[in-house]
Amino acid sequence: MVRGTNAPSWRRRAGAGCAALLLVALTSGTSGAAAVGATPTPTPTPSGDGSSAPLDPRITEIMRKPEYRNAQWGLLQTDPDTGRVVHSAFPGQFFIPGSTAKLFSVSAPWKTLGSDHRFETPLYAVGERRGATLDGDLALVAQGDLTLGGRTRPDGTVAFTSLDHTYANDVPGATLTPQDPLAGIDQLARQVRRSGITRVAGNVIVDERLFAPDPELVPTPTPLIINDNLIDLLSTPGDRADAPARLDWRPKAAPYRVTSTVKTVAAGKPSAVTATASENGTRIQLSGTVAVGAAPVLRVSPIADPAAFGRAALIEALERAGVHVGAAPTGPNPAAALPADYDGRSRVALYTSPPYAEYAKLILKVSHNLGANLGICLLAVTARSHDCMDGFPVLATFLDGAGVDRAQVQLLDGRGGNPVDRSTPQAEAQMLTYWMHTPDARRFREALPVLGVDGLLADNCRDCPARGKVFAKTGAAVGLDALNNRLGVGAITIAGYLDKGAGHYDVFYAGVTGASTPTTDPSGILSIANDLAMIAAHLQER
Repeated sequence: MVRGTNAPSWRRRAGAGCAALLLVALTSGTSGAAAVGATPTPTPTPSGDGSSAPLDPRITEIMRKPEYRNAQWGLLQTDPDTGRVVHSAFPGQFFIPGSTAKLFSVSAPWKTLGSDHRFETPLYAVGERRGATLDGDLALVAQGDLTLGGRTRPDGTVAFTSLDHTYANDVPGATLTPQDPLAGIDQLARQVRRSGITRVAGNVIVDERLFAPDPELVPTPTPLIINDNLIDLLSTPGDRADAPARLDWRPKAAPYRVTSTVKTVAAGKPSAVTATASENGTRIQLSGTVAVGAAPVLRVSPIADPAAFGRAALIEALERAGVHVGAAPTGPNPAAALPADYDGRSRVALYTSPPYAEYAKLILKVSHNLGANLGICLLAVTARSHDCMDGFPVLATFLDGAGVDRAQVQLLDGRGGNPVDRSTPQAEAQMLTYWMHTPDARRFREALPVLGVDGLLADNCRDCPARGKVFAKTGAAVGLDALNNRLGVGAITIAGYLDKGAGHYDVFYAGVTGASTPTTDPSGILSIANDLAMIAAHLQER
């Protein structure tokens, strides 16, 4: 059996699989027609003083486009200091949140773990030391570290690009950060060598008992994550047509092998690359074309067994560091040989992550779905549970304490891609308002994409007056409408802060549900997304 991954495949996926697309669309800065519905007359919410100012005519014009005739808009802008409602339309109605759900799923672990919490991933010697030889095993105890050093800059911050590699199969233009995905693994291996061990007579084992992967969460978090559990596959065009494309891939570890038949075609012709993988994911084949002078084409292929991959990568890193391991790097992870605990065992290496706030910034800036789902599992761990679903009661307790009306939020994942996920404009505004009154207010605000500056809003509205003055999370649920051969938009949303000057920030939400595009061309989604971004800009400017 072979799995295929290519750029057009997103059109055949459910809305949950396409929730990220809109987030990328917001970076396009395009304008034009879209498809969504009727414009409600703004009505005041029950909160605040009940006032609601007239909408900027530019916003009204967007909402009244003929293309929006069958859709519903939601809008809320409030002053968090006074509670005054500036603008409001259907603030208590459920909308599909898309990735604005990450406002909840990131906030809870941020406050529960602490913004400065660091994940410490230890490596234990399980056996007797005889000089430089370990007569036993090395056990890597996974701690749910999202990047394990694979994105860490020299200054300790976490690197990201405007369009993350996790979206490479769905949206053109994804790029890689320059950091080595195996940096943390290599660091652990060097520490083992510095401990005096040069030979491991036994095995290397990954201890992934921190929590059980839950297939309800897609993508599914695992206790050990290397490179987002993905193999990066980069095809660079040759110097002339008909030349083989140059292949590079990472991270490399046994038994993964990648081959390519991608050819270079004449300049101006389309680039289209497809990746297919064997059932166990270890044999990957690239095919297709890249045009002369075009940007390299990035694709990704899933790591089917993260523990086995991590074990292989660590054995190979140990060899590079001068530590010989008797066991072969290929094969399954022998978890059954792990001890019940590590009391009395010698810790020979430790990798310490950047603070959680850096991971939160990564998740929010690029809409990192795996990281958002991982947050739910980490919440379960704080409740001493191995079941990720036990993270939701912890999230519920946090939301209650934060002043969020939990009855106005429905979630079955952290990313905002499950069909059950819903939230109201009021609930998202309450979540944003909570942060305004905490010591981490600025840190949280600046972790959101900034209009025209970074993250998924980097390329949008770069020359408008609101550039750098809107801090917002975007979201979407998009899927193929096979009946009408077009794209159906469950929702496109944006929520965050508007810089109103003099250190004052309003909280806002804007969203539309029930839209559709004229065709299956993704540019129709970009057009709708741009309307949402421009509404945010107009709210800030007025």
